[in-house]
Parts: sequence; C-alpha cells; structure tokens
Amino acid sequence: MKRSERIYHYIQEKSSAYTKEKLTGQVGFDAQEIAAALDILRNNVSKELNELHRQDRIVKFAGRPVRYFDKETLETLLDTDFGVGPCQFQDIGQCRESSGESAADTNPFEHLIGADKSLKRQVEQAKAAILYPPDGLHTLIVGQTGVGKTLFAHMMFAYGKSMHRFGNEAPFITFNCADYYNNPQLLISHVFGHIKGAFTGADTAKAGLVEEADGGVLFLDEIHRLPPEGQEMIFYFMDTGTFNRLGETTRSRRAKVLIIGATTEDPNSALTRTFVRRIPNIITIRPLAERTLEEQLDILKLLFMDEAQRVKKPVRISVESVKALIGSIGSGNVGQLKSNIKLLCAQAFLNGIDNPNYIEVDFKMLPGNVKDGLLTLSANRQALTELTKYVSEPLVVSPPGRKLQLEDESGGEGGFNLYQVVEDKVALLKGEGISDDLIKQIVATDVNVYVKDLYNKKHSVNMTTRERLLKIVDEALVDFSEQVSLFVQKRMNRSYRDRFLYAFSLHLSAFLKRVKSKESIPYTEIEGAVPQDSQCLQVAVEIGEMVEKHYHLKVPRNEIEYIALLLESSDDDDLDEKVTILVATHGKSTASSMVDVAQKLFSSADMNIIAIDMPLEVKPQAIFDKTAAMLQAMKCTKGVLILADMGSLCNIGSMLAEKLKIPIRTLDMVSTPLILEAMRKVDIAGMDLDSIYESLRNFKGYEAVDSTETVAEGENGPEAIVTICSTGQGAALKLKALVEEILRNAGRSVEVIPIGLVHMDERIEEIAKSYHIVAAVGMKKPQAQVPFISLEQLIDGSGEQLLAELMLDRKISMVPKVKSNMVVQKLCEESLQKFLTYLNPAKIMGGLLEFDRQLETELGLKLSNPLRIRIIVHCGCALERIVTRSPLVYKGDKSAVDTQKLAAVKKAARVFDKTLKLRFDEDEFYFMADMI
Repeated sequence: MKRSERIYHYIQEKSSAYTKEKLTGQVGFDAQEIAAALDILRNNVSKELNELHRQDRIVKFAGRPVRYFDKETLETLLDTDFGVGPCQFQDIGQCRESSGESAADTNPFEHLIGADKSLKRQVEQAKAAILYPPDGLHTLIVGQTGVGKTLFAHMMFAYGKSMHRFGNEAPFITFNCADYYNNPQLLISHVFGHIKGAFTGADTAKAGLVEEADGGVLFLDEIHRLPPEGQEMIFYFMDTGTFNRLGETTRSRRAKVLIIGATTEDPNSALTRTFVRRIPNIITIRPLAERTLEEQLDILKLLFMDEAQRVKKPVRISVESVKALIGSIGSGNVGQLKSNIKLLCAQAFLNGIDNPNYIEVDFKMLPGNVKDGLLTLSANRQALTELTKYVSEPLVVSPPGRKLQLEDESGGEGGFNLYQVVEDKVALLKGEGISDDLIKQIVATDVNVYVKDLYNKKHSVNMTTRERLLKIVDEALVDFSEQVSLFVQKRMNRSYRDRFLYAFSLHLSAFLKRVKSKESIPYTEIEGAVPQDSQCLQVAVEIGEMVEKHYHLKVPRNEIEYIALLLESSDDDDLDEKVTILVATHGKSTASSMVDVAQKLFSSADMNIIAIDMPLEVKPQAIFDKTAAMLQAMKCTKGVLILADMGSLCNIGSMLAEKLKIPIRTLDMVSTPLILEAMRKVDIAGMDLDSIYESLRNFKGYEAVDSTETVAEGENGPEAIVTICSTGQGAALKLKALVEEILRNAGRSVEVIPIGLVHMDERIEEIAKSYHIVAAVGMKKPQAQVPFISLEQLIDGSGEQLLAELMLDRKISMVPKVKSNMVVQKLCEESLQKFLTYLNPAKIMGGLLEFDRQLETELGLKLSNPLRIRIIVHCGCALERIVTRSPLVYKGDKSAVDTQKLAAVKKAARVFDKTLKLRFDEDEFYFMADMI
C-alpha cells in the first residue's frame, strides 16, 4: 500500500469513530500524531496530507497544529446528525456554523502554539484564573521581552468570553505603566480618573481606566514601573473593589475588573511584597529559545504567514535561512524574530517586485547577526539534525484563507503596511513613465527608512537519500525502510546516517526477492556472530517483527542476525577524519608556495594541509611553538604526517608528538610530487598514518603506467579489489561488474573479488595471502588498512574518479577525469528494465545520455549523479508514455516552475525529435524542470 493511502486509511478509520457528541472541541488528527502512529517521518506525512487535501479527500481545520478529517465521513455526520447536506469548508469554525454552534465557542488557547506542550501548565493556570469563582483570580504574567505576554493576556480574555465569564461587549483596557512612572499624581488620574478642579488644568471631570474596564480586564503592562503609591492604590482596589477619583475624599465608587499584569522583572524584587501577596496567580512564560524546536518552527511559519497575508503573495524561504533564523533566537524572543522576518520580507518584496508568483527570502540577504544563527545552530548537532528532519527543502508559506491574529498590535492591519505603500508608489511611478531601475532605487529609500524605524523600536539543490533510493528500489519499500530507520534512531538513541537506510533498503529488497522465488538464505554461518545480549540484536528482533507484520511472511533467525550486523556496521563516523599533512621548509614562502601549487593541482578541497615557512633568521623554538599552536587548533586525532626539507624541521616531529599526545610521522626531502601523492593517499578513506608513511617512504615521483598491462603485480602477488555487500552474492556481484567496467574504462584489468559482511575481515586476511589488495568497495569499511570507497561515493559519482586515480599511479594532473556515467548508465538501464514494456532500455540509452549532456550544456551547470539518474529514468518512462499514449498531467503550479530550466529541458529534448521521432507532451517538461 502506498504511503498516501496508508495515511488516508488511518484518517478514514479514526474519523469513522466520531459521533455528533464528539464533533466538538479539537476535531481531527495532526501530522505529528499520524507520523507517530504510522512510523513515518513527519515532513513526509505533511507532504501527503497536503496532497490528499488538494485531491479533496480530506478536510483541513485551521489552527495550531493544523488538523485533518475525512471529508466523506464529516459530510455524512453533518447530513445525518445536523440535518444539512454535503458542504465544503476549510476550518472547524465553518463546520460548527453548519451545525448551529458558534465558532466563538471554541477554545482560543487551541490556536496558541505550544498550548499542549511547553505552555500546557501556563494555559491550565490561565484557565483556572478565569474560571475561579466568583470573579476570577488577578494574575501576573512574567517573562522576557518579546515572549508573548500581551498575546497571552488577550487569549485569557478571549477564553473568558468564550466561557461567558465576560459579556460580549466586555472591555479589554491596556495601560503601560512606564508612561507615568515618574509622576504618581498623573498616574492616579489616568488609572482612577479625577474630578473637576482636582489639579491645575482639570477643567472637567474624567473617568479613569478602571471605570472603562468595568466588567472586563485591565491589562497593566510593565507593571514593575508602577511607583509604590500606585501599587498601593491598585492592591487596595483589588482587595475591596472600590476606588475614588483623584480629588474625591471617599472610596464610594465600585467596579468589577480583573487585573492582569505583565513584567520582565522578578516580582519579588521589582514589586512591593504587599502587592505581590495580592496576586495569587503568577504565570511564567518560557523564553522562545527554551521551547521545543517544533514550536519554534511553527512560530516562524506563523510569522511568515502574517507577512504573506500583508504582501498577498507566497513567501519562499531557503533552508539555510530557516536554520539561521531559528539559530538566531536569543533574548529578543518572538518580538525580535518578528522584526527580523518583517525586515527580510520587506527586502524580499522589493527584490521580487517583478515576480508575480512569490517573494523569496535568501540566505544572502540576512543581516550578519541573523547569519550567525546558522553557526550557533550548527554547534548544537542534535538540534540541527532534528530541524533537518522538519525542513529538508525550501519552506513556502502562502497567505491563509483567514488571518490568525498573532497579537494585538497597535497599527495592526489598519496601520502602516509597507507592501501596500510600495505597490501604490510603484503604480504611481510607472504611470509617470519612470524606468524600473529608478523605481527600485526610489522604493529602496522608503524600505531603508522603514527598516531603521523598525529596529529603533525593537532595539541561502541536492537530492535526498530517498530520491536516490527510488532509482533502485520501489517506493513502498523505501517508505517502510524509512519507518525502520526512524524506529532505529528512537530505539537506540543514535542519529544514524544515510548509510543504514541505503544498506537496509537494498538488503530488504534482495531478501524479499529470495522469499518470492523461494530461494534459501545462503549465509547460515551468520548465526551466533552477534552476542546474544547485544542491543543491536534486540533491536534487530524487533525490526524482524516489523517486517513480518508488514509483509506477512516469516523472517528466519539468520536474517535477524544479519540485520543486527547491519546495525553495528552503520556507525561510520570515523570515515570523516583524515590524517593532517604538515609541509615544513626553510625559506620565507617555500612551503606556502608548494602547498598552494599542490592544492590547485589536487581536485579535493576537503583536506587538512598546512604550510610552515621557516626564514633562516627565525629560531627553531619559535617555529616549534607556532607549529604546536596551529596543530592544537585543528582536529588531528588521526595523526600528522610531516613533510620537511632538512635540518631541524625533520626533528620536531617527536617533540610535537610528546607535547600534543598525537601520532606523528616525518618524511624528509619534500617535493611537490610527494605532497600530491600524500594528499591522494590521505583522501582515500581507510588509510591510516602508518600505511601512508610506509607507502611514501620509497616514493621517487610519478612514472607513466603501461595501460596494456593486464595484471599488476603487488607486494604479495597480483593486485585485487574487494567488493563488500550483504552476502557476497547478488548485490556484490552487481557491484563487481560495475567496478570492472570502471577499471576497463580507465585502461586497467584487475581482479575483483566479491565477499559478504559475515566474517568479512577474516576473508580479507585470507585474500591478502594471495593478492595485494589495493582497495575495498562497498557497504562497510574493513579493519584492514586498505583504501575504502563507500557505496554512497560510487552512487554519487565521486567514487569512479577516486578509483581511477587509485589505479592510475601517475601525476594527479595527468590522470584523465573519468566521465562519471558508468554507474549512471548501469543504474538507469537496470531501473528502466523494470519500468519499460515496449521500449528497449539498451536501445534508447544513447539518446537519453545525449539528452543529459545537452541539458547540462543548456543549464550551464554540472548535475549530480543522483539527479541525473532521476531525470534520465523519468525521461525514459516519458518516452514509453508517448508510445502508449498515456501522458502524465502536471498538477502543480506551472507559474512557479523556473522558466530557464523549462526552456533548457525543452531544448535538450529536441534530440528525441531527431533520433526517435517522438515528441514529449508539454506537462512532461514541467515535471522534469521541477526536478532540477
């Protein structure tokens, strides 16, 4: 069953349990709930829910979080229980109006982000304060600037109205105590009113805020700025409910007012004790930085939605911008985040005046302090990983059907709207015949003025793992593998990389094929390879149960053992660490020049290499101290290889090793070819410091290789490459064929030996007795110190070049760059074999590859291998759809597709007109342009 159908059936089943009595309060199911129930990643659930909503199969209820309900079930309930026919609606308010229930009866706190999580206790306090007999509890809201204290007070008032504690016309009066904190007499007059002649200038009597708030709420913002006299008058009123205007001698006036105060200070130090004692309910709002990442993201979306409402266009925010904004959350809280977003949307609006479809917030336009948020977030690896799950692609926020007010802003919708001002000015200037460039300059001045005023008041496409896997295995299997991957992360409390998802998906595919063809599992010796008390084995048992339940088949014990091994092998953090190269020579710039030349010749920029220049007049001790300081600032856990020229520089290695407690090896007589060879060896994962040192000791420079030589003799006999996959059969044999094809393309013929993960290291030791193993390729890095190329590297294209460079032992700059199409061609052919019925993949592959080349030329960029595979496979299937006359219909927003990419696809596709006399349907172009 497809993922979308699983989600729909879940909603349908849950919706069917509703009755008339249950169709109140929170109706429906949110994405988080569905993701947890079905073990699907939340962002994938959200994607499918939006698609189901577009298909008109489910109803979306606005709020936080957004909730969904089966449309057919709801229409039936409305028809049978409420006597109305089928209807269309967007939110629960409309549903209740259909049933005769007022939308005002809903709980306002439902719209508060975090009401059921980080703010759950605060919401309960607020509800209790409103409902407490007879007239509620006076409340003090405490929190940093910008956390939403005013918004929370408004929600308390709205909740009181929904619960009929206040009348429909009840007032909510706001007073900022800072306005009169240094003038107690004026403060008393403003709050309690005055009689005629109470003070000079009091020509008429005037009612105060307390009388205006009678029957409702008086919100005292910055209440800590009240002087002691003012506090005394307020708490006397809270005690008795009576007061007098300024100038009156008796307290004969009465009012029923609920006092809600807000402060950024500690109440016990900023307010008098007698005043604090009269406020029984103190609610503390947590800073935004302390709330959950999901809540922070929801607030960010809501703020962008507010701006989208103003500009009346969708807002597209890049992934890096979202991360930077989340990371920049500090003491400014929601208020500062809102200011940042207003600024960014104002700039984006100006930049996108000519774009009728949307405005775009890019990382480049972020202020420096916001950009630093990306670094702040990067330092918190767990938060960065969690956020990446929620935001893996640019965020697009559209104007809502109705506005959910964030807070009671002065000037709100009826106030200054920059977008409207700009649009009106642009229309006026265009009417005067002024050029677009000049219009932008004029409008930019207004934006700058707005930005300065705003701050005075408030003080930047890669394919996912899933997309790559879809080129190899079917979607349903990838969906299930993602569920298993998510389960493993939760169960083992570890953040597994893509490698586990790759390996498990491929293996599960192979396992299911064996079951279908009734083949026996060929690796029974695996039993007992994992300790019985291992956590990996326990989790593997649970995964096996998931497989059995999902596919309705029996998972044998040795299969469980394999999954356990797979879990153990998925921790590959060590592959990121490499040996550090230190080039040290005498002279003012000799080492720097050599390193600069080597880096320009070498293709990889991911290299820890530093240069130490030693002028003749500098003392060795100074150079030692400088070198030690540089190495201390770097991550050198894999050790340091020193390439020196002569003298004292050849002897500092032992001193550095003793001081820094890291392994160090030194080679003298440094040359540019030696640096290049060292960089090449270091860049090949799997070679440790000693292996690199030993391989370079007798290095004499690069010599030409006889490409006609068929068998290379190594130290222990002929050379060999080992391919490592699950069993040494199936996938390993396919990998063997791929490697052999790459070697043939590089002009080498080396024996390729496939092996399985079981007893992998023992098998490699055995092979090493007869062969010189020059590399290992596959799923898991062996313990043997041999160069290792991972399966991911082979798929994304970098592994082909790396393998060619490894085999062609000549000057790096002379190594021919391998056209990384061998893996692409093989994977595409294999995928198309499954999808095509009428066309022969081998016959059309030449045209598809030519289309790929033309597309890259037209786009002026190099496509990644996974993206090329995706486009080529789609293109091949599109050709068959032309033959069978079953074109796809593009249901997305065609106006949002990049016109340049669309034009490039159309031009590249002309190759099929010439070679196959086939012409694509227009919608196919939109699909392919959307992929890029």
